[in-house]
Amino acid sequence: MALTVHGMAEIAQLAGRDLGRSRWREVTQELVDAFADVSGDYQWIHTDTERAARGPYGRTIAHGYMILSWGVPLFSELLRVSGVGMALNYGTDRVRFPAPVPVGSRVRLHAEVSGIRQVSRGGIAMTRAFTFELEGSEKPACVAQSLTHFYPAT
Repeated sequence: MALTVHGMAEIAQLAGRDLGRSRWREVTQELVDAFADVSGDYQWIHTDTERAARGPYGRTIAHGYMILSWGVPLFSELLRVSGVGMALNYGTDRVRFPAPVPVGSRVRLHAEVSGIRQVSRGGIAMTRAFTFELEGSEKPACVAQSLTHFYPAT
């Protein structure tokens, strides 16, 4: 169940907080193909099941950026914020893809609030440490620092 915070003062109290883990999400070929259509990345290791079966992983693998994009919906399972004017995804730092994510595997998000600081216009910048865990793997699928700015309601 998601932690709920209301307003800028409660967001500011989250520094150092481990928010836990999301539910597992399955990587399907349909999702990989849809991401290829949206991104234009049709690399055979993602979309050509016959060729990928003969490749280094024995099957197709997810796009790294597809897994990273799951940060938004999976994070919403961990934290809900109300009482703010807007939240903006500001960017990501230190993104790495340590392990391939084969189609048919499952991924979940572990998130920690690694930093809180003030920004212009009365906003708060939240840095979140994202680890996308790959079920059955010692290595994560993706690690990243995700940056979000929250601004007060006007």
